[in-house]
Order: sequence, then C-alpha cells, then structure tokens
Amino acid sequence: MTTQHTINVAELQGEDTALAYEALRELRPHLTSVEDFVEIVRTQRREGYRLVGSFDASGQVVAVAGFRHITNLYSGPHLYIDDLSTLPSARKQGHAGALLRWVDEEARRLGCAEVHLDSGVQRHDAHRLYLTSGYVIPAHHFAKRL
Repeated sequence: MTTQHTINVAELQGEDTALAYEALRELRPHLTSVEDFVEIVRTQRREGYRLVGSFDASGQVVAVAGFRHITNLYSGPHLYIDDLSTLPSARKQGHAGALLRWVDEEARRLGCAEVHLDSGVQRHDAHRLYLTSGYVIPAHHFAKRL
C-alpha cells in the first residue's frame, strides 16, 4: 500500500528565506548559521537568485531549489539551478521532482528554452533523478581554485 501525499511548492521570499536553511544545508554544510544563510541569499537575490521550496504535510520546507534566470552565448536565456537539496527524511517522496517541474514551468513562463544545472560527481541518486527528468550531460564542468 502506498501513501499518497500532496506536495506543495512555493517561492520563498523575504522572511520565508530562513525556512529553506535546513534543507539547503544538506547540500551546503559550510553554511553554519541561518543568519549568515539569509544574508548570503539576500546578496544573491540582487544578482537574480530565487528560492522555491517544497513543503511537507506539516508545512516544513523539506526540499529547496535555488536558481537564476541568465543569458549566455552557448544557450541563450535559460534558468540555471544553483542548488537543489532535500532533507534525508524526505528523500524519494517526490519533492525534488516537484521542484524540477516547478522550475521547468517557470522557465517556460519566462520564455526560456532550457534549464541547466551542475551536480557533484558523487551524487548518483541526484543524477538518476536528473536523467529520468529529461536532463542530459552535454559537457564537463571544470573549476580552478585560486
């Protein structure tokens, strides 16, 4: 017997930002205080960053996506997902998939033809979700620490 539950997805703004902290800290453990997190997001928002959360039945944000609407030469206008994270207790319940569908719809609404993201090479469960959600791996991402 499977339990059917409703997943509510909504954009987080202003005072709601702090609701995303616990879920996002799963992906970004270097974030050590909710106050610092909110301040960083405030800075990112000036650069176009947005947060959307997936809520469980109790109203807790159990998964979150942070994304930006950007334009570049290789793909034109698109949404780029910076962060996608789910609390361990809420994994495999459809929250991340619901967030990806929400971002897809927002991209269409904004006239974007694509959504992009990067994912750590060790995140195999996330990769399965991305591939079954229609994402492909068109390139390798390189980074250099200075």
